[in-house]
Amino acid sequence: MAKLTMSQAIVKFLDNQYIEFDGKEEKYVEGIFTIFGHGMAVGLGQALEQGNHNLKTYQGRNEQGMCHTAIAYAKQNNRRKIIPCSASVGPGSANMVTAAATATVNQIPLLLFPSDTFASRQPDPVLQQVQQSYDLSITTNDVFKPVSKYWDRINRPEQLMSALINAMRVLTDPEETGACVIAMPQDVEGESYDYPDYFFKKRIHKIRRSVPVDSDIKDAVELIKNSKKPLAIIGGGVKYSEAGERIDEFLNKYNIPFGETQAGKSAIKSSSDMCLGGIGVTGTYAANIIAKEADLILTFGSRLSDFTTSSKWLFQNPKVEFVNINVSRFDAYKMDGLQIVADAKLSASYLDDELSKINYRSSYSNEILEAKSWWSEELTKLKNYNYDDPNFEPIIKLRDPRTVDEFVKLTGGTITQTSAIIALNEFIKDDGIVITAGGSLPSDLQRLWQTDVKDGYHAEYGYSCMGYEVAATLGVKWAKPDKEVFAVVGDASFQMLNSELQTIIQEKQKVNVVIFDNSGFGCINNLQMNHKVGSLATEFRYRDGQTTSGDLLTADYTKVGEAYGWTTYSCKTLDEFKQALEDSKSSDKPVLFDLKVIPKTMIDGYEAWWNVGVAEVGKDEAQKEVYENIINHRNESRKY
Repeated sequence: MAKLTMSQAIVKFLDNQYIEFDGKEEKYVEGIFTIFGHGMAVGLGQALEQGNHNLKTYQGRNEQGMCHTAIAYAKQNNRRKIIPCSASVGPGSANMVTAAATATVNQIPLLLFPSDTFASRQPDPVLQQVQQSYDLSITTNDVFKPVSKYWDRINRPEQLMSALINAMRVLTDPEETGACVIAMPQDVEGESYDYPDYFFKKRIHKIRRSVPVDSDIKDAVELIKNSKKPLAIIGGGVKYSEAGERIDEFLNKYNIPFGETQAGKSAIKSSSDMCLGGIGVTGTYAANIIAKEADLILTFGSRLSDFTTSSKWLFQNPKVEFVNINVSRFDAYKMDGLQIVADAKLSASYLDDELSKINYRSSYSNEILEAKSWWSEELTKLKNYNYDDPNFEPIIKLRDPRTVDEFVKLTGGTITQTSAIIALNEFIKDDGIVITAGGSLPSDLQRLWQTDVKDGYHAEYGYSCMGYEVAATLGVKWAKPDKEVFAVVGDASFQMLNSELQTIIQEKQKVNVVIFDNSGFGCINNLQMNHKVGSLATEFRYRDGQTTSGDLLTADYTKVGEAYGWTTYSCKTLDEFKQALEDSKSSDKPVLFDLKVIPKTMIDGYEAWWNVGVAEVGKDEAQKEVYENIINHRNESRKY
C-alpha cells in the first residue's frame, strides 16, 4: 500500500502509462501543463514539486492556449502521446472549455484536471464559486459535460482509481477519444488514501487494428466492381492508422482518384498520381469536378462534415453510393453508406485481396489527368497573382469599394494571399510542417498546399477554432523537433489568442508564426457580402455612428513579437517575404513575420456550395434571390 494524497496518486499513475501500437511501446504521458491558481497550486502543485516522477511541468500563459498546445502535440503524435492540463477553479477551468470541445470534435485525446470547489462545502462560497440556489452541487466544471467524452468529479480520494482507469480507456480508444475531464475538489486534492500498489503498476494500453468483417468487405467489393467512376476521400483516420502509403498503393492500382479533407491532407503524398487535393467547400476544382460525376464514394477515416460533402450537395450523380471505412460506427453510418467498421490500413488490404481476383479497374480515361492539368494551370495563375499587374483585380468582387485602396495606402502592403501561401509552400515543401485553423487561410491552404512530407499539414478545422495556431506551433515542435514548423494565422485569429508567445520563448523552441494581416475577419466578411448582408463588424474599422464603418484600422504586429524576444520581420511585398524567409534560417529564436496582405485576394471557391442560414424575409430583391438560391441548393442536396 502507498499512503498518498489524491494529487500525488495522479502524478504517480500518469507516470506509468504506456501505449503499444504495431508492436512499438511508447511512454504515453510526457508531462503536465498548468497555470497554478488557488484551487490546485498547493494540491497538485505539491505533488509535482516533490519529485519522485519523470513528468515535466510546463507553465502556460492562458488555459485555452496551453490546452491547444497539448492538442497539437497529441495530434502530431498521431494520438499516441499526451500532455494533461490543469487549471484553477473558476475562470481558469472555464477557459479550458473551448479547448475541450476542440479536442472532442477532432477526436484528439486531451486529459483535463480542472480544480473545483470544496467537496465538504464547509467554506462555501469559496472564491470563484458559481452558486446556484437550485442545486448546490453545480460548479463551473459542469459546463465540460457537453463537450467531453468522459467526465467525472472526485469527491473522495479512493474514487480516483476508477476515474483514471476509465479516462485512459477513453483516451486510448480510437473510436471514442476526445476530452476527458476529471474535476478535483480542492480539499480532496490534499486528502490521503492507502492506494494499492497495483494501481501504480506499468500499464500498457494496446491500440489494436480492428479487423473488417468478411461480409462487409464482400458487399463493398460488389459496389466497387459495379462502379465506373469511384472517388476516395482521405480523412484524418488515415493519419492515425498510418495507412497513407498502403491506401495510396491501393488507389493507384485500381485507378481510383482521391480528395483530401483538412484532417487527412498529407496522409498521402501530394505528388501521388491519384491526388486531386482538397475536397468540398474549400476543395480544388480537380477534386470537386470529379466528385460531381462519381458513382461511388469510398471514404477512409472521415467524419464527412458539411465542408467535406459541400453540405451534402457535392455528389450530383443520382446513382452515387457510399462505402465508409471508419473505426467509429457512428461515422461509418454517415450518408447512409455501407459500413466497414474497421482499421483503414487493414481494410485497404482486405479490399485489395478481393478486387485483385476480379481484375477491377475504374473506367476513367483522361478525366483525372485533365482535371489535374486544369488545376495545375490555375495554381500557376494564383502563384503569379500580384498587385503590380496592370490588370490586377481583387478575386472577391463583392466588397466595400474603399477596402483595397485604403489598405494599400494605409499599410503599403501589396502582397496577395495566394502568392504568399505558395511562396511559403515552396520554401518548406520538402522539410516543413504548416499549421492552420479558422478563417480564410485554411480554405486557401487546403487548395494550394502541396507536400510529400508525412503529416506535413496540420489543420484544426473540425471546430474551426480561431486562436489555435500560435499555441499549436509549440505542440507540433515538441512532437517533431527536427522539422521546421510554421503557423499560418490571420490577424483576427492572432489577436484572439497569442498568449503562448512567451511560453515558446520559455521553452527555447525555434518556431515560425506568419501573420496574414488584412485588417479584418476576411472570410466572414466574404460570407456577408456574398449573401447580400453588407459589411458589418467584420472589417477592422473605427466606429462611425451605430456601426464600425469608419476608416480602416491596422497594427504593427512585429512589436508584439519584439516584446517577447522574438525575431521579427515586417513584409509589405512578396519579395520582402521571400527574403525574410531566407534570413530567418539563421535565427536561433522563434520568428514572427508580419505580412501586409491585400484584402479580398483569397480564393473564392470551385464547384462547391455551403449551406448557411439566410433571412427568408429581406430588405430588397437581392436578398430574396440569395434565399431562393439557398433553397434550390438545399432541394438538390442529399437529405441524409
